[in-house]
Amino acid sequence: MQQPDTAILIQFLNTLLEAERAGAKAATLFHREYAGGPAEQLIEQVRKDEAWCCGMLSGWISRLGGTPSERTGDFLEKVMAKPGLEARLSFLNRGQGWVVDRLEEMVPRLDPGELREDLQRMLDAHHHNIGATAAFLQTR
Repeated sequence: MQQPDTAILIQFLNTLLEAERAGAKAATLFHREYAGGPAEQLIEQVRKDEAWCCGMLSGWISRLGGTPSERTGDFLEKVMAKPGLEARLSFLNRGQGWVVDRLEEMVPRLDPGELREDLQRMLDAHHHNIGATAAFLQTR
């Protein structure tokens, strides 16, 4: 399987960047709203991972000669419209799953190297956060 050309890769990374930015902003708002609650550590971990992903994706877009999108995905409005912590976390997990699906399609197509390693790290973090969130929600 051939690695996608640079323009397609930049577009893919910008799509992920917009989604990750929405996730990071949502997690930041969750952190403020649910500070001190039972999900605080989980939310903080998701927030840190989403923020790292935003920085990593922006860096790769620039390295590849593109311009990082400044847009925030519409996921932010959708997740914040959900009523209560459990509904929001459940919807956040759906968004994380959407990112996982995209990464699982793309990562195997990439040549070995730093970009593939960074996207694999992103994929692994999303798998971890989905599992941790699902485990938390089962206790509610």
